Amino acid sequence: MKKINLSHVLIVIILLLGSVIMIGPLLWMVSTSLKDKSGVFQLPPQWIPNPVRLDAYKRLLDLDTLTSGIKNTVIVSLTVTIIGTITSSMAAFSFAKLKMPFKNLLFLILLAAIMIPYPAVMIPQFMMFSKIGWVDTLLPLIIPGLFGNITMIFFLRQYLSSVPDSIIEAAKIDGASYLKIFFNLIFPLIRPAIAAQFILWFMGTWNDYLAPLIYLNSPEKQTLQVVIANLNAAYAIQTDYPLIMAASVVSLLPVLIVFIIFQKQIIESVAISGMKG
Repeated sequence: MKKINLSHVLIVIILLLGSVIMIGPLLWMVSTSLKDKSGVFQLPPQWIPNPVRLDAYKRLLDLDTLTSGIKNTVIVSLTVTIIGTITSSMAAFSFAKLKMPFKNLLFLILLAAIMIPYPAVMIPQFMMFSKIGWVDTLLPLIIPGLFGNITMIFFLRQYLSSVPDSIIEAAKIDGASYLKIFFNLIFPLIRPAIAAQFILWFMGTWNDYLAPLIYLNSPEKQTLQVVIANLNAAYAIQTDYPLIMAASVVSLLPVLIVFIIFQKQIIESVAISGMKG
């Protein structure tokens, strides 16, 4: 019992240290956003600002680029993840349960596409989108994602492999179409797995910096991450770190809210995957 208790204590200590390392920078970011310029460099450092100042957030709201950046990021993230999740789920259902010629070969080709690094296709994609006039619009960030996410398709296909084919055959005998089978039977069944992949995809799209930097030139078309990077370049010279940290807090909040909403589904997905494994 002493060995077991000692091991539990060590595990708790390690987890506490890990949580401090992970949460510490986030707390410092929030704390800095509530200070003035002089309070950032105060020694010893103040974790709890005294007094608490909201000047950085007030100045941030006066920036037109922030409002447009949030709007553009919301448009891209929600459009891509919502429509892309539906198409990815339908593709996973097709690869897992439908009888199609060469479906395994096609699935292997899709998996092979994951192995191609983005820098290898970055220039050809830019040239293609430039020729059709999509540069400096949100279309290069939205249209490719509407056709699904390969990682999500792979995950959901593996998830669906444990669903008995007899359920689908019974629905077909009852006269249900494949679309009805998918939306009424399969989609509710794999909802926890979809929720887990949805939040990961949403976080990746919301935090995407490289693609918006490549395709968007006009300040009113830029997404939030590019706007924050521009603020960092403009205001870091002025040591206006409260404004930069306030923008980072605003960028973090939507992802945190989505995670809180979907955390139950994510835990269910991990638990079910563990039981199946």
